[in-house]
Amino acid sequence: MLAKKTSKNQITIPKKIVDKLPEVTYFDVEWKGGVIVLKPVRVYSTDLEQIRAKVKKLGISESSVDEAIKWARAK
Repeated sequence: MLAKKTSKNQITIPKKIVDKLPEVTYFDVEWKGGVIVLKPVRVYSTDLEQIRAKVKKLGISESSVDEAIKWARAK
């Protein structure tokens, strides 16, 4: 199938492909050896208050997060 890039750098995905992905709105895009790869991504809405409540329940503090970031970056 052929797709054309517009002057605004947009590409329309052909309907035959989009019909196979009815729930997809976002794609992860990468360049692999001269090929553009689109991977469907599911995006979930987040409830910030619910996240804060869970963090509090688990006893996670700002310093715990700082430690985790330092640990992850050291890897």
